[in-house]
Amino acid sequence: MSSKQSSWNLPNILSLSRVFLAPVILVFLTLRAQFGSFEGANIGDLIAGVVFIIASLTDAADGYIARKRNLVTNMGKFIDPIADKILVIAVLTALVEMHRFPAWMLVVIVSREFIVSGLRMVAASEGVVIAASKGGKLKTVTQIIGIIMLLFDIPYAMVVMWVAVLLTIFSGVDYVVKGAALL
Repeated sequence: MSSKQSSWNLPNILSLSRVFLAPVILVFLTLRAQFGSFEGANIGDLIAGVVFIIASLTDAADGYIARKRNLVTNMGKFIDPIADKILVIAVLTALVEMHRFPAWMLVVIVSREFIVSGLRMVAASEGVVIAASKGGKLKTVTQIIGIIMLLFDIPYAMVVMWVAVLLTIFSGVDYVVKGAALL
């Protein structure tokens, strides 16, 4: 990144939007009884699901735009993974509270994120960059699909979330094994 390039570019704004969309989703989920229903579906859940889909699409868009337009910045490297974690963890926490998702699965997901983030901090202090793995990306996509299914009460949502948790564990172990020399 050149010193003249602004951190306030479209990819970073898209990443930051996820931080601000997470509470919007939570409002619709936590106040869902206030919104009533439409053809058997809770309107609060539907709105939360649509906003979550929009927020998830910004995750795909920000990286694509940043690479295509050469707008990769340190701010983007910082905010993008944090925004992803805030969005996913906030919504899963609400789903735990609503008894749609088990707390132990949330603990597994959050634990993996702490472990990988900690490993990345150690690596960075040694001048090593640990890029996102294919397993980590597959984990994220599976989590997003599962969350969407949970929000819209689509059958087999928990099957998808089981796969997401298994991918969470697998990708976490993969990061630790690859970064073991740094520890």
